[in-house]
Amino acid sequence: MTLVDNLHKLRKLLLGAEVFPQDVLDWINNENLWNIWVPKTYGGLELSLTEGLSKLRELAKIDASLGWTITLCSGANYFIGNLQPSKAREIFIKAGSTPCLGGSGGVFGTAEIVNEHYSISGKWRYATGAPYLTHFTLNAEIVENGVHLLNDDGSPRVQSFVIPKEAVQVIEDWNTMGLIATATHSFTVMGYMAHESCSFSYNDCHLPQPIFKIPFSLFADLTLWINYIGIAEHLLEEAGVVLGKERLGALENIILESGGKIFLYANEIENRILENKALDAEYIKKIHHGAVQSVKDISRNIIEIYPSLGVKASTRGHRLNQIFCDYFTATQHHIFSRK
Repeated sequence: MTLVDNLHKLRKLLLGAEVFPQDVLDWINNENLWNIWVPKTYGGLELSLTEGLSKLRELAKIDASLGWTITLCSGANYFIGNLQPSKAREIFIKAGSTPCLGGSGGVFGTAEIVNEHYSISGKWRYATGAPYLTHFTLNAEIVENGVHLLNDDGSPRVQSFVIPKEAVQVIEDWNTMGLIATATHSFTVMGYMAHESCSFSYNDCHLPQPIFKIPFSLFADLTLWINYIGIAEHLLEEAGVVLGKERLGALENIILESGGKIFLYANEIENRILENKALDAEYIKKIHHGAVQSVKDISRNIIEIYPSLGVKASTRGHRLNQIFCDYFTATQHHIFSRK
């Protein structure tokens, strides 16, 4: 069945949900949505950038928590391109079940070198989809013989890791007005001994597919940006029932403009990769600023129509209220806030 076929069922299941019901999790697994970027040889869908962005847009339009969680977790599964080959095979092939990675992009703990292992300890925040994860990803400062190692520029040396869910303790502290079912909780790790094969770097790629040639900061910008567009489309749909489409022209136009921009960039990126052209820092910065401005414009237009939507849009349990709260919770992501 297509996403459209499941739209009403999924929206009904997710309205007011604090976590994804099992039926939703089963549907995600059946559709293999955690693995939209993962190569087919590892059991994934191996979608191109434009294909994957289209899928994420559809999911965000169905429900913000659904789209956001799949975006962040499939974005962690995207690290298969950075994992050491032995660890990638272990997680994605030998395990015999569908992996779902996720975690924190912050550096909130340490990893002390102990022979061929790292002793990892710390508390990390904002692990989207924490209850659904099979593995957690994290960044930690590297310590050796009690000394924090430094890079050549004097900054702390940081390494990324992937560890099994059994190694962490989830702290259920996600208490926001929206994106509730993303269950973006904190987690702690206390002295877990991770083999060196669990470590990886965003800058090291071990797979040949074009998708893995995209710098992670650019990949993150695009995959999050498409969520704001999808959520706004859902709001436009629901608001149209209340106000009529003719009063929503400004919001509709900025959504169309933003959708055009992101897919223009996506096509350019795919072409640059095919032609072996660099995705240089200035180009990445240009896209980032375009994405941030797009989200600002969408936000402003949503705020302008909100007072006209009536008390129902402020009523807990109403779909309009949930979409509004979801959208503005999403705007607090560090990539798109404080700009």
